[in-house]
Amino acid sequence: MKARATSKLAAGWWDYTTLDRKILDEASKITIDTLKSYERPGFKINIYDTPQEFYAAEALEYVNAWMQATDDCPVGVCGPIGPTEQLPIVAQIVNAIGLNLKNCHFFGMDEWVINGKAAGLNFPMGFAKCDLDLCFNRIDPKLRMPKKNLHFPSEKPAAYNKAWEDIRVVLMQGGQGETKHWAFNDPFPRTGKYKDAPPTPAEFRKLSTRVVNLHPITLMQNARTSGGGMIQNVPSQAVTVGPVQTWKAENVSIWHPGHHDNALGMRLTTYMISKKIADSAVPMSLLSQHKSVTFSFLRSGFGTCDVEMH
Repeated sequence: MKARATSKLAAGWWDYTTLDRKILDEASKITIDTLKSYERPGFKINIYDTPQEFYAAEALEYVNAWMQATDDCPVGVCGPIGPTEQLPIVAQIVNAIGLNLKNCHFFGMDEWVINGKAAGLNFPMGFAKCDLDLCFNRIDPKLRMPKKNLHFPSEKPAAYNKAWEDIRVVLMQGGQGETKHWAFNDPFPRTGKYKDAPPTPAEFRKLSTRVVNLHPITLMQNARTSGGGMIQNVPSQAVTVGPVQTWKAENVSIWHPGHHDNALGMRLTTYMISKKIADSAVPMSLLSQHKSVTFSFLRSGFGTCDVEMH
């Protein structure tokens, strides 16, 4: 068997630069005009022309899922931090249509872990804090879901995982990080039994909600997108929802505005999911094995893989 390449980005880790170059080169050929041709049964691709349409559609996914909730069958949505622009729109729509969320649930995807504990609501970069500030605290108190229906993962995730067993989760919605992760399902370090090959897709899919050490790429991305480059403020651990919970969600919806991952990254995961190429060095590619995945793109954010010197 041909030896896997060493990462160009972090030699002690697995990531997309350890793939066969042919996959990277083929993915780079995708254009905005050929993008829809990569759809297949179980993998839908949407393209939006304006940011307004893009974020409104993203917000409506929450609302359309919650509208399915009944007294006998509560409904949950699992949501991210990044993109976040849809969150105030969710609250605005709920208030405008008077949608009572009493039978609705929300599952936070992940949270920072600091000194062994999940970040509290006083941490400026906290994810639960962001969800509450941008969405749930903006909903009319008469319409809000009960506090017990808000599920945020902690360093002890047993109660969080139990809620996944009890609630019908219609939608898991997220973005894509530069490590090609959803939530904080990052590639593994290149150590121990994974020194020469990353975990198999079957091994990776057995992972449940857990505390993880974050890939260096993830640390850099979060410093760039959320912290003004202040990487010293970015925790090196987080708790993340796992593939086990992801496969309980009826639909997985990934939103690509163009500033969370780059032009190649968006194309690479599209290509791998379309062609059913699953490799845990590119965690998002494992969604090629999920029954219902949607990728949504903002046309102006799709970019190109051409050389542009700056």
